[in-house]
Amino acid sequence: MFIRSLRPSSAPPSLRCFSSSALNVLKAGDVLRQTRVFSEEDVFEFSKVSYDSNPLHFDSKVARNAGFEDRLVHGMLVAALFPRIISFHFPGAVYVSQSLNFRLPVYIGDKVTGEVQAMSLKENKKKYIVKFKTKCFKNDEILVLDGEAMAILPSLAVEQVHSLD
Repeated sequence: MFIRSLRPSSAPPSLRCFSSSALNVLKAGDVLRQTRVFSEEDVFEFSKVSYDSNPLHFDSKVARNAGFEDRLVHGMLVAALFPRIISFHFPGAVYVSQSLNFRLPVYIGDKVTGEVQAMSLKENKKKYIVKFKTKCFKNDEILVLDGEAMAILPSLAVEQVHSLD
């Protein structure tokens, strides 16, 4: 599959690519990506809103004793890349469902790339129901999370006018 960049010169490099035979219109097979590094502050702030204070996220010794290399990023924080990518490109999108398979841990400081690929699109009352294949990769190659998402999009036109930062 050919992946064409839609990134304007002022867009952050975390907006990687989008592919389509018709530029700026979502088609089945198109891929949207974003890369980010999760910080200690991200994990701390997520723990405050989620009330998840598991010591695996805050105490290196506890994490290592449980068999991990270091403190973990919350899996749901990593998975939050998917609705972020979709809503960035399709403002007003409604997230309907998400399945998740947590394959490998993500550690604070890991570079993670979230990817959504349009699998099927169906028009319904001037809106579009889109099924996405979702994946996250650590260091551009190691699959750490996958699943499927369903979203209702107000349009198939791909927005790219604001920053993800």
